[in-house]
Amino acid sequence: MMSINEAQLAAYASLPDEALSALAKGGDRDAEETLVKRYTRLVRQLARPYYLAGGDSDDLIQEGMIGLICGVREYDGSRPASFRTFAEICIRNRLYSAVRAAVRDKHAPLNQSVPLEIPFFDGQGSLYGAMAGGDPQDLIIGREGVQDTLSDVRKQLSDFEAKILGYYLDGLTTQEMAKAVSRSPKSVDNAVQRIRRKAARHIDSGDISKG
Repeated sequence: MMSINEAQLAAYASLPDEALSALAKGGDRDAEETLVKRYTRLVRQLARPYYLAGGDSDDLIQEGMIGLICGVREYDGSRPASFRTFAEICIRNRLYSAVRAAVRDKHAPLNQSVPLEIPFFDGQGSLYGAMAGGDPQDLIIGREGVQDTLSDVRKQLSDFEAKILGYYLDGLTTQEMAKAVSRSPKSVDNAVQRIRRKAARHIDSGDISKG
């Protein structure tokens, strides 16, 4: 038999985001926990391009989770935006703030990272200069840039690595990826590290236009 708390959590699992957010704003921590769990994968999904480009995974996830919790507590259901849209904005803003802070701090974990959601070239075909002293605000663009920027990196990956990259950017955990490809978690983790090294070399070389 389920406890009262377990039964409540089970009931909350069927509630829409907006209803859970309203409960959370009223101080219901179970509702907040339900929403946070529901959107943890989105946090991983949004943070991972930065990790591949040189950021620290744990730091990025922590920043993204802070953004998510802020979204849960600040969402206004009377506004036209859905909770998911608002939460995504809050998570992205928190990640962007972390990257901007890292740009200003030479010793921060993200100081060598180049967000993979920016166009690498401006109108003249030169590498975007934001990380070399330009305006960090220039780093912010739409999510479609991820696929465009990684297209060249994918050319350097094996079939297995390319498959792992797809799952990784979708926010799957190591265990979930291992199950999907019928490999061990260690094998998956090794593939992620190889992808990260290849992405870093590609970015550091500035050879973004060549396969």
